[in-house]
Amino acid sequence: MALRDLLNPYFYGVLLRNYLYDKGIKKSKKVGVPVISIGNLSVGGTGKTPMVRFLVESLYKNYKIAVISRGYKRKTKGLKLVYSDGEVKLTLEEAGDEPYLLAKCFQRKGIRNAIIIVDEVRFRGAKFAVENFGVNLIILDDGFQHRAMARDLDIVLLKKRDLKDALLPFGRLREPLKNLQRADAIVLSYQDVYPFEVSIRSKPVFKMYRTNWGVYDYSWKKIDIKELLRKEFIVFSGLGDNEQFLLSVKRLGIKIKKFLKFPDHYSYKNASFDKEEFYLTTLKDWVKLGFRQKNIYFLDFDLKVERFKEWVIRTLKNYTRQAQ
Repeated sequence: MALRDLLNPYFYGVLLRNYLYDKGIKKSKKVGVPVISIGNLSVGGTGKTPMVRFLVESLYKNYKIAVISRGYKRKTKGLKLVYSDGEVKLTLEEAGDEPYLLAKCFQRKGIRNAIIIVDEVRFRGAKFAVENFGVNLIILDDGFQHRAMARDLDIVLLKKRDLKDALLPFGRLREPLKNLQRADAIVLSYQDVYPFEVSIRSKPVFKMYRTNWGVYDYSWKKIDIKELLRKEFIVFSGLGDNEQFLLSVKRLGIKIKKFLKFPDHYSYKNASFDKEEFYLTTLKDWVKLGFRQKNIYFLDFDLKVERFKEWVIRTLKNYTRQAQ
């Protein structure tokens, strides 16, 4: 354990909170259907939202799924239904970045057998989904630290930078690395740009690659590579890890005129764009721009996580928990 952790009040707060749950002094509530938590150790930038999307797109034919999120930075409070029956029910500001992005992706793919709920009390949102929509699988977005709600699978995404990072406020870690022992599985993110190895005793470890990259226009149409390489782009992003996005763009051979990086969840409320320029951004950033700008393109990709889907399905078959 590093000396800086021993001198860090945040470390003792994390330690106490986990102790109370580990000893059963504080209880994790059970919702009555299987719960998969997707989380991480650090603040942003590990690929949680693409993983949630991957799981829903992999499992929706076999389960009625509810994605539960707090809806970070949304301008609403309480329980809100973001997506159901193939329809997006809220605006970006009402839902929050990630839930709105997921809703748009599910709508485009024609996924009707899933709902998205935002609620700062995530157990309440999950219970509402079970009782009112008959869902039989909950996916808890950003749930590793949210121990108030019990889960059957705790999946933690880890990126290379986490291995040498420090706890808040000196670094970006929300928990020490040793707390990975609480997880059921570890997924090593961004293997396509930052390959690394980790072995956690008795824990399955999977590697996540982003594949089948494509550049899409305002109508969500994939751009031909020949047309793409004739353009020069101003590239921008507002992510927890902007550098990995820039590296991904460079690896695709795209001509970059300028790179602009913004804080995670940047709103672009007062942003202006030159009609004579071509812009390239992430899907997460693009959905904030209202689908109007014909000279703004975005990158999208598929996820490849070998053996992971099969492991999840096999593990869910062992589900036996009852609701509290």
